[in-house]
Amino acid sequence: MSTVTSISSLPATSVRSRTWKYSLLSSAYSAGRLDRVGVLGNETAGHTGCVNALSWARDGSVLLSGGDDTTVRLWHLEADSGGSDGYPFRCDTVIHTGHRANIFNAQMLPYSSRIATVAGDNQVRVFDHVKAAGQPQDNGETHYYARHAAIRVLRCHDGRVKRIVTEDSPDLFLTVGEDGSVRQHDLRVPHSCASNSCPAPLVQLDHELSTLSLSPLTPYQFVVAGASPYGYLFDRRHAGRHFREEWGQPPSQDEITTCVRRFGRTTRGRHERRGLEHITGARMASSNGHEVLLSYSTDAVYLYSTKDDPQPASIKSAGGSVLPPNKRKSSPRMSVRKSSGAGTITHQGWSERDALMDEDIERIGAEDTLSSPGRTPPPVEEDMDMDPDTEDEAEIEASGDEQHHRVPTIIPRWRYAGACNVETVKDVNFLGPRDEFVVSGSDDGNWFMWEKHTGRLHDILEGDGTVVNVIEGHPHLPLVAVSGIDTTVKLFAPSPGPNKFSRRDSATSIMERNAEAATARGELSNLMLYYRLAGQMAESSSQNLPRCPVQ
Repeated sequence: MSTVTSISSLPATSVRSRTWKYSLLSSAYSAGRLDRVGVLGNETAGHTGCVNALSWARDGSVLLSGGDDTTVRLWHLEADSGGSDGYPFRCDTVIHTGHRANIFNAQMLPYSSRIATVAGDNQVRVFDHVKAAGQPQDNGETHYYARHAAIRVLRCHDGRVKRIVTEDSPDLFLTVGEDGSVRQHDLRVPHSCASNSCPAPLVQLDHELSTLSLSPLTPYQFVVAGASPYGYLFDRRHAGRHFREEWGQPPSQDEITTCVRRFGRTTRGRHERRGLEHITGARMASSNGHEVLLSYSTDAVYLYSTKDDPQPASIKSAGGSVLPPNKRKSSPRMSVRKSSGAGTITHQGWSERDALMDEDIERIGAEDTLSSPGRTPPPVEEDMDMDPDTEDEAEIEASGDEQHHRVPTIIPRWRYAGACNVETVKDVNFLGPRDEFVVSGSDDGNWFMWEKHTGRLHDILEGDGTVVNVIEGHPHLPLVAVSGIDTTVKLFAPSPGPNKFSRRDSATSIMERNAEAATARGELSNLMLYYRLAGQMAESSSQNLPRCPVQ
């Protein structure tokens, strides 16, 4: 606890002291001595379902948690625990939100005691428990219920609401939902959702969105992503300026915000189906305002920069952890190398069996699309040696991103692989005072930590009995909160002695198992899709056969 006290009490009045403080915090993470130092909740106290939401509030003195039990818990860091616990968090406040589905995110609004929550019931709710009457319990907790603590219930979204982003105000915040919209809510301006008087969304895309992020250094920009192979950077500085022209695009007068960049990849993940790509997490760096992380389901985590030129360029290599760009697109069948061994894997991870199945699925899907009324036939690739520009247009049409297909695309700087992101929706985050590390949860119950600028795997730590979904670093201390399928929240910090929960020594076997798990899940998904499409073809063919005269 002495290290924590010395760090948190350092004066921040000079650049020199802040630099020393940041260096001390950074060295605490770089030393590779993180270990589990606490568990919030147990079988008799705490959450009773998966913990989907974690966020630090009040400069790190409070940790908010929320989950499937539709409650929000406030864990306070006590100043004195008698020396028995280095990180004495105690839950003294429980808010029963009244949501009718899982809570996905909870944030305390700055400069206030207001707490905003979003959930699978399409609602956004705002609470102020400080001004409400609570019910004290024997265990020291005070319970607050929606009928007393809720100050606003917003039904502006038409789908599940996934994330909240706070702004530098107690009244303003952003939300993103599966209805494809990003909305700004102003608590100073009341409106009735029932009368369809909700303010226009800042963004309205034609596919589901699941993640949203902005940096406090560039609050006029935000990144959104979801059921698309691309992440999108929007700029909302519209007053008297044409930002499309400044970003090198034709201006549009019909949009509240402007999509100025897309974030994409040079190739899909091995088991991703075209048109079914999904980004589960996005994060903008708080230390510089231009770096962006995107976590792709069934693939990996990618690092981008809004300062990079939106044109193909060589991606740096770091011992095989970074994916090289494709100079030229080709079909999966053409990428399979001839070999005497059955199912030889190429550098793209395709076997001959995978390539043939992928081609059949895309062909059946195309035929099914053609048979659907009112659908425009997709472009047909008749020549494998088509012009690269034509190939790019075909890829645009196949990706389904017609809304912003002319927006310049930035390719990643780095790729961080090893974690398995298949089973659940996982967030992604930076870690460290200067965002020196990249962290992500995994389906194997571990969370992975990479060095940002080298791509090297720094550590693997056991954070959940099943799956880790959320990782949030403390704003000032070398302290990390982790949650997932378990009903508890795990705390990690530098700890003396042997690392009981570090799995770095088994990194090779863990990453191999994760790759095998992703392969098995991908093959199962491909097989199910193949059978479904084949069944549709069989049913369609049977309708055209002559009926038996005996029947």
